[in-house]
Amino acid sequence: MSALSAPSLSVCAMPKTARPSFRCSECGWETAKWVGRCGECQAWGSVAEAATAPAGRTSASPVTSPAVPIGQVSVEDSTFRTSGVPELDRVLGGGLVPGAVILLAGEPGVGKSTLLLEVAAQTARYQRRTLYVTGEESASQVRLRADRTGGVHDELYLAAETDLGAVLTHIEEVRPSLIVVDSVQTIGASGVDGVPGGVSQVKEVAAALVRVAKTRNITTVLVGHVTKDGSIAGPRVLEHVVDVVLHFEGDRDSRFRMVRAMKNRFGPVDEVGCFDLSTEGINAVTDPTGLFVESHHGQVPGTCVAVTMEGRRPLLAEVQALVTHSAAERPRRTTSGLDSSRVAMVMAVLQQHCGVRLHTFDVFASTVGGARLMEPASDLAVAVALTSASRGAPAPRGVVAMGEIGLSGELRRVRDLPQRLSEAARLGFQLAVVPTEPGRPPARSPESWTVDGMRVLDVPDVGSALRLLHLLAADVQRPRPVEDL
Repeated sequence: MSALSAPSLSVCAMPKTARPSFRCSECGWETAKWVGRCGECQAWGSVAEAATAPAGRTSASPVTSPAVPIGQVSVEDSTFRTSGVPELDRVLGGGLVPGAVILLAGEPGVGKSTLLLEVAAQTARYQRRTLYVTGEESASQVRLRADRTGGVHDELYLAAETDLGAVLTHIEEVRPSLIVVDSVQTIGASGVDGVPGGVSQVKEVAAALVRVAKTRNITTVLVGHVTKDGSIAGPRVLEHVVDVVLHFEGDRDSRFRMVRAMKNRFGPVDEVGCFDLSTEGINAVTDPTGLFVESHHGQVPGTCVAVTMEGRRPLLAEVQALVTHSAAERPRRTTSGLDSSRVAMVMAVLQQHCGVRLHTFDVFASTVGGARLMEPASDLAVAVALTSASRGAPAPRGVVAMGEIGLSGELRRVRDLPQRLSEAARLGFQLAVVPTEPGRPPARSPESWTVDGMRVLDVPDVGSALRLLHLLAADVQRPRPVEDL
């Protein structure tokens, strides 16, 4: 047989066998081989073999609605409507948006269910049907809490379910305008591998609820669990598919709670809402400054008021310091509500550049009311409180201090200074010490400039601030002659 008549040989590509993969049930991390410890979340025994999805082709399918120019898209169905809780509306950017999916996460016992039950009750009072799905409590338990907080209404429907199919059936029958699912980790989908709360289950449940919310224009609020390090539990895709991510935080020893926006497609992400959690329910706190400032009958050494920014809201918080002689070889350094590393840095600057010797003393620094001052703008208030405590001399009455301290003792400018000064002046403070603004000469006398009747002193470094406050305090305490009275 000649070469021209020889049959041609063709090489057929053999189909590739899908290699097994292993997935972490805690965070969704995948690897090609089994390991005993997850390489992402460091959890032990959470990696197991995952089912391989069959390969296939996706063909074109009918569309739900034709594409139109963006200028012709109606926005009337996506306008804000109030949730009935003003502080929550502030964080959301105006209120609830129809079709939006909101994820609320927080520590156990912080008050997530109480807040959302209040939102559901307020929405029902506006004659909007609301469905509250609880997977962690029984219906009677939720009813008891609603009786205590005054949340019983005819338009508020309650269902205790842990099956996704049953939840979708309730949505079909009730046809609500607001759905609250408490929580997404307790709902399971039949036909999906894993237990409720696992990666696959959370993905399927979240995808189904998001699909219903978008197609039926229903506002949906999902409650999420958090891990021991404070991050939202479950796969990261849960935070991507929702429209708003809120974090509910607060100290167990305090009634004060804050809702902070971590992601918001409809508003700002630098807003916080303040609440007061009590046995009667949860109440909005429109002016929380009084919770963080003590009213002393007289001048007390070791105190100073700082102005911090929580989102776009200025809050005044009091810093207290106590300096005592140490009997131990290594003096104690204890902080509460403050960044311990920044307090240590401020102490080093005071010793090196201001002559405040604290190396043989026990130092205790704290905030009032459970406030947390983590921004560098509170450095100057910490320095004033520590110096006042070490010398036993109180700072002038009605003074606030704000400014970031550098390692060389200089004061750096802080953001949103006009808002901070306006808030301090509104609350009746008479004196503010701030860093020197660029282009403004340093203050040479106690009279510098004023904001709403409050005198403002701008100083270049922490040493100048401490000397100026010491002179002002001594001038106030110095007795005047009888003819001047």
